[in-house]
Amino acid sequence: MATLQIRIDDTLKKQADTLFSSLGLDTSTAIRIFLNAAIENSGIPFTVQHKPVPAALQEAVYDSRFRHNLHGPFNSAEEAVASMLED
Repeated sequence: MATLQIRIDDTLKKQADTLFSSLGLDTSTAIRIFLNAAIENSGIPFTVQHKPVPAALQEAVYDSRFRHNLHGPFNSAEEAVASMLED
């Protein structure tokens, strides 16, 4: 038998443990169920999709990548905050 070790956030682990416990499972059993379902489905056993990215965020990413509409550099944190608070 093999051992699988993964690193996850403590909060995620606690939430998963609580959920699986409420279903009468431990986390190891839930992971085995997932792996078996993935094998049976020849892939991830649920839809994996991107959520639409809001237009404002897309614009901000574009601007940062292509250095458009950027302000600064600033001489202090106060100047940077003041710039963010401008209308």
